[in-house]
Amino acid sequence: MNARTIWVVYCKELCEALRDRRTLISMFLVPAVIMPAIVFLFGAATHKIAQKAREETPVVAVLGGDDSPLVRAALQAHSGLAVQPAPADWRDAIAQKRLRAVVEIPAGFEAALADQRPAQVNLFFYEGEFKSGFAVAELRRFFVEQREQALAARLVAHDLPAGFARPFEISTENVAPPEKVGGNTFGGFIPYVLILLSFAGVIYPAIDLMAGEKERGTLETLLSSPAARSDLVLGKFFLVLTVSLTTVACSLASMAGALFAGGLALVGSGRLAAGLAGGGGVSGAGGASVATLPTLDPVGLLGVVGLVVPLAVLFAAAALAISSFARSQKEAQTYLAPLSMVVLLPAAAGLLPGVELDGLLALVPVLNVALACKALVSGVWPWGQLALIFGSTCVYAGVALAACVAMFRRESVLFRS
Repeated sequence: MNARTIWVVYCKELCEALRDRRTLISMFLVPAVIMPAIVFLFGAATHKIAQKAREETPVVAVLGGDDSPLVRAALQAHSGLAVQPAPADWRDAIAQKRLRAVVEIPAGFEAALADQRPAQVNLFFYEGEFKSGFAVAELRRFFVEQREQALAARLVAHDLPAGFARPFEISTENVAPPEKVGGNTFGGFIPYVLILLSFAGVIYPAIDLMAGEKERGTLETLLSSPAARSDLVLGKFFLVLTVSLTTVACSLASMAGALFAGGLALVGSGRLAAGLAGGGGVSGAGGASVATLPTLDPVGLLGVVGLVVPLAVLFAAAALAISSFARSQKEAQTYLAPLSMVVLLPAAAGLLPGVELDGLLALVPVLNVALACKALVSGVWPWGQLALIFGSTCVYAGVALAACVAMFRRESVLFRS
């Protein structure tokens, strides 16, 4: 193995890659511009759709309650609900989104309240449907207010204080630092994108440097040079790795800028306070939620890059080995397409709630890096598992690289018919 020869081959492949428009697009334009733009537009569209759904008055229907005119009148007068008569096929109407929810008021409801007897109101909605969830939440708020008013009336009737039925209040306050909140919010998404782009960055150069050279007939000329085959394949490997890591670096920088700009815009517009009212905001002294921008641990982001490097080595070596087996670029694409699912599924599994990093999962390629990156951006450093992940990924990458060099040395692979 000659380092100078490897460097010469690397520089030659790098010059050719930089002259190729498709390589530049996959290395710079996609990760730095297109991916952040897609994420930003998707987030903006999702926010707009959710805001429009919240502003829309849900259409609901009432079953029963003919002997409870006060409750029905209060429902009709509620500004947040559009109450209609319940059709005979009200269940189908909810499923077909003609109604968002239905409330069933039992017979003798107001009489039961007056006699202090228990009663039950049933709410029907379509679980998983966005607007139906808003409707049933609004109905639940209405009847909770009705219950509180009935309770207050009973306390007054029995000359009891208001605190009799509620001995104490419960308040919640977020004590997690902003980087923990940001890590939990974006921790699964960031490694997923980085792993995806790291793999995407190796596909085109690996195909072009191996199968492409076979198609163009330039591989025979390259093999006739005095350079050893191991030097040739290592020079090509380092070029593929460079493209992959450059893609990751560009995507990381652009995503950090997009998240920072998007977060500032949300804080400035006051939307973040509403969005984080359920847990992301920090309660102030008066109990009001104060908008805070979720941040990511910068040292954790560097740790993410450190874990992605051996993974990129694994991707580059595997893609080169598979591409060297193909006789044409089309055949190489056929081989590499299923490999993308092998990468995507473990990376997506890291997004699932409840999947935690342990000793066994630390040995599963791709999934171990996804779970570790999720912890790192939250500021959690499980050193023992990180060492196991880094070591196992380096071993996998070394085996893949050795296989790639071995396949490049076999003419039965390079020139198979």
